[in-house]
Amino acid sequence: MMLADILARLQKQASAGESGVAAAFELNWECLEPEAQKLASLLSLFALAPIPWSMVESAASYSQWEFDLKANCTILVERYLLQELAEDTYQIHDRIRELLQQKLEDLAETNELKRGYCQAMVAVAKDIPYTPTLVEIAQVTLAIPHLGEAATVYQAWLSDDDLIWPFIGLARFYEGQGAYVQALPWHEQSLSATRKRFEDEHPSVATSLNNLALLYESQGRYSDAEPLYIEALAMTKRLLGDEHPSVATSLNNLAGLYESQGRYSDAEPLYIEALAMTKRLLGDEHPSVATSLNNLALLYE
Repeated sequence: MMLADILARLQKQASAGESGVAAAFELNWECLEPEAQKLASLLSLFALAPIPWSMVESAASYSQWEFDLKANCTILVERYLLQELAEDTYQIHDRIRELLQQKLEDLAETNELKRGYCQAMVAVAKDIPYTPTLVEIAQVTLAIPHLGEAATVYQAWLSDDDLIWPFIGLARFYEGQGAYVQALPWHEQSLSATRKRFEDEHPSVATSLNNLALLYESQGRYSDAEPLYIEALAMTKRLLGDEHPSVATSLNNLAGLYESQGRYSDAEPLYIEALAMTKRLLGDEHPSVATSLNNLALLYE
C-alpha cells in the first residue's frame, strides 16, 4: 500500500469518527498474513497481564498449529501489536486486546482457539500440587491471571472433565501460601459452576463440596464444613457406588472434621470404615492404606 493510500484511508476513517488507534490497527491488521492474524487472536484470549511464551506455545499446540509461532510473534512485536517485556514474556495493550478480540470473533476457528486456550490453562492447573513449595508458587505466579480468565470468561469452552481444574489450580495457589481469603471465592465459584452445568449429577460437584469444606475446616469454620462433607459423602455414594476410593476419601474427610471438634466417638467408626474399604479396594500394600492407618492412630492418640 502506497503512503498516499494510507494517508487517504486514515483521513477517511478520522472523518467517519473512528479513532486514530482503531484506524492504525485496521491498516496493521490488513497487512498481516493469516498465521500472524491467528496468533494475534489467540494472544487476545490471555488476561491483561504478562504472558509467558510457553503458555502461548501450549495453547497453539492444542490447536495443532504447524506454522512458525516465534517468527509471527516477532512480526506482531515489530507492528506494535505486542510488547516484549522480557525474554519469552509478552503483554498486549488493553485497547489493542479489545480490537483483537473483535477480530477473534470473526475467525472461523474462534471456538477452536478458545478450547485450545482452556486446555493449556487446565494443564497448568494440574501441575500445581496440593501443597506447593515456594519455588513452585514462584514458577506459576505469572499463569494465575490467565487461569482466572479460563475459569470465568471462557468457562463455556472447558470440557466437562476439565471444568473444575482452573478453580482447583487457583485455590491451591492461594491455599499453599495460607491465603485462605483469596482461595475462598475460587472454591465457591467452583461449586457454583459445577452445579450450574451438572446440577448434582457429577463427581466434580462432590469434589467442589469437599474442597470448600476443607477450606472452611482450615479456617476453623466447622459448622459450615460439616453439612458440605455430609452432602459430598452422600453424593459420592449415589454417583459412584458404596465401594469406591472416593467414598473412603469422603469418610476420612468427615472423620477428620469430627476429630478436630473433639467428637472422637463420631470420628472412630468413619475412620474404621474408610480403612476397611481402602484395604478391600486397593489391597494391603497401598499408600492410601498407610494414610488411613495413620488417621486412625492419630485419633486413638
